[in-house]
Formats: sequence, C-alpha cells, structure tokens
Amino acid sequence: MIGKKLSPILSEIGDTILEFEVNSGAKPNFTDEGFRSGIKIFMSVLMDKMWELQENENMDMKDRINMSNKVGEDIRKLVKTYTNIDTHKLY
Repeated sequence: MIGKKLSPILSEIGDTILEFEVNSGAKPNFTDEGFRSGIKIFMSVLMDKMWELQENENMDMKDRINMSNKVGEDIRKLVKTYTNIDTHKLY
C-alpha cells in the first residue's frame, strides 16, 4: 500500500526537519507548495489512523462521514487561525 511505500520517505523528511530545527533555529522558509504538501500529508496520515479507530470501534458509515467532515473543518479552522490561510484556497 501507499502508506508503507511513503513511510520511509516521510521518516527521512521528519528527521531532516528535526535536525534542522535542533541545529539551526532559523525559519525554514517553506514555499506555498511545500506548505500545501505538508497539510495534505498530515491530513492523509491522520485520516489513515482515524480509519483504523473507526474500524476498531465498528463505527457506522454515517458517524464515519460526520467524523471525517469534522476533522476537515477543525483543521481548516486551525490553519486559518494561526496562519490566516484558507486551506480551501490551496487547491
């Protein structure tokens, strides 16, 4: 599956960012495309783990859909609050 294929790459990216933050302390200067990709990656891994939770709890489809919509709305609000960026305008 795609998650297993991408996990080593994501781990390398995470390690590189951590190393930069520990050693530099400077602003990394992500591009708009990098920001959009970071949000997309976060949403994808979050939804993957949310799916596992929903499966483990035998959640019905209506509740799964509501939960998915809610997390999307919450992340959009969080990003807007702290960056003034509307995630709906990223794509």
